[in-house]
Amino acid sequence: MSDTKSVMIVGVGGQGSLLASRLLGNVLLAQGFDVKVSEVHGMSQRGGSVVTYVKYGEKVYSPVIEKGEADVIISFEQLEAARWVSYLKKGGHLIVSTQKLDPMPVIIGAAKYPENIVEKLKDLEVDVIAVDALSLAEEAGSSKASNVVLMGVLSTKMSFDDGLWQDALKQCVPAKFLELNKKAFELGKNV
Repeated sequence: MSDTKSVMIVGVGGQGSLLASRLLGNVLLAQGFDVKVSEVHGMSQRGGSVVTYVKYGEKVYSPVIEKGEADVIISFEQLEAARWVSYLKKGGHLIVSTQKLDPMPVIIGAAKYPENIVEKLKDLEVDVIAVDALSLAEEAGSSKASNVVLMGVLSTKMSFDDGLWQDALKQCVPAKFLELNKKAFELGKNV
């Protein structure tokens, strides 16, 4: 087994970070890793920032990820990617949905949504994988599956057998939505 690795899942309340962290945790446990998961909610019920820390390795003592420590950040929304990118280690992977969700200051007209976020992120020393996860999720059958699309992208950055991801989907997704989510995962994997 290797050193401890860290993954952050960031987004806005209601985007499915809980399912994403359950899928990842399931795959990691199946690989025999010690896994610690911690969720930090802002005003998640009202579209606030939601962050999930996932740490795994031979022995993990705390799920907390400090600035510059994350191997991968999965962001369900552009502004959240910009907000949390300082937690990514040099050379880390930033998987970001190109979706934009206006935070409250933008909604009420007190601020403007920043422009060219993805381009600015690409100027940093990190591997940025920008994905139109929302369109791919809609292609799979539901806009709510963009979280699973992003997990498909993540699977290409981790050397775990595809069967583990498929088993995790079966265990974490209700049966009536399984085929849709399998399709979303495959679309993400093939970006």
